[in-house]
Amino acid sequence: GGQPRNVQPFSDEDASIETMSHCSGFSDPASFTEDGPEVDEEATQEDLEYKLKGFIDLTLDKSAKTRQVALESLKSAFSSKILYEFIMERRMTLTDSVERCIKKGKSDEQCAAAGLACLLCVQMGSGIESEEIFKTLGPVLKKIVCDGTASIQARQACATCLGICCFIVTDDITELYSTMECLENIFTKAYQRDRDSNGVSSTHNTVLHISALLAWTLLLTICPMNEVKKKIEMHLHKLPSLLSCDDLNMRIAAGETLALLFELARETDADFFYEDMDLLTEKLRALATDGNKHRAKVDKRKQRSVFRDVLRAVEERDFPTEMVKFGPERMYIDCWVKKQTYDTFKEILGSGMQYHLQVSCSLTHVQTLGPPVMLDAATLKTMKIPRFERHLYNSAAFKARTKARSKCRDKRADVGEFF
Repeated sequence: GGQPRNVQPFSDEDASIETMSHCSGFSDPASFTEDGPEVDEEATQEDLEYKLKGFIDLTLDKSAKTRQVALESLKSAFSSKILYEFIMERRMTLTDSVERCIKKGKSDEQCAAAGLACLLCVQMGSGIESEEIFKTLGPVLKKIVCDGTASIQARQACATCLGICCFIVTDDITELYSTMECLENIFTKAYQRDRDSNGVSSTHNTVLHISALLAWTLLLTICPMNEVKKKIEMHLHKLPSLLSCDDLNMRIAAGETLALLFELARETDADFFYEDMDLLTEKLRALATDGNKHRAKVDKRKQRSVFRDVLRAVEERDFPTEMVKFGPERMYIDCWVKKQTYDTFKEILGSGMQYHLQVSCSLTHVQTLGPPVMLDAATLKTMKIPRFERHLYNSAAFKARTKARSKCRDKRADVGEFF
């Protein structure tokens, strides 16, 4: 390979400037600054596109390091803003670059390329152009996922990418079933590692099995009900064995998948009955109250939190509703299907999730939110809280918080008498 070039990656500053120019009509009212400098949106957009064109060219560079930096920079840009028109004009070039990097690159480059493929489909949404991208990349992703000689990290990234792209793009039921079968062939291998009746050992393949299971679960949420019934019958009695895995993330993935399967099963059949309910609830309750000293406190806290919700879902058919705020809108996550979808896209988009929820038609369609709310500058100005009022509110909140904490920290507090 050639010498790596001195590539300046896409920075947070680039994202914040461009996002400010694009989001000025959608931002949270409290975030406005008074008398801010005017931004030349057209010039900013031109500068951004010039940078992105350079990164696209660098994905063909001889240096693997340069290609990887270019891919990561494109990922940062695509996750932090909407670039539909820019990508539409260059979708074939981008698709070819991603395909080449996945086929011929090493582990890190393949992971970056798979992540970029996810964001391409998120940006493009469902449509003919996205289907063309998936027709090109789908077979390549499946080949890497099933290739035992490829690195685990690359297979893991490709499994996640395969599930997300298929979820967004495909209307072909045959392709959906084919993709699910590919992912099933991966995570069902975890069933075969039963050491004894007490648990399943964790191996270096566990991360791949987790990604395949989560991607498969995401696709299950868009399957026809007759197919859902078949999958539930096939997996519901096997998944509990994964709750005894040594790996925390596998236990959590298995628990959340079980909760989702129970939710879907009860939607298809109100009188759904699970034969081993007592044994399953006993396992879930043990995980929800786990106090093993050999596990880290952070892991135990996370596990108990998740499995309390899973136990409620299985036993009481209950789900703790969550609210997500983005700009002037609110989204309520009130079932495991919505939670699975939201968590998947949040993992891909990271800090850009809220921005995409505000302005991306494809993501709001996936989350069944309807079209984005478009607010003009005059409406947002009436919603703006004056700076002085914000200052008073923050001061009062700070004082109240300090008093509450002082009560717990004060050494003179009455802690009882000792003899």
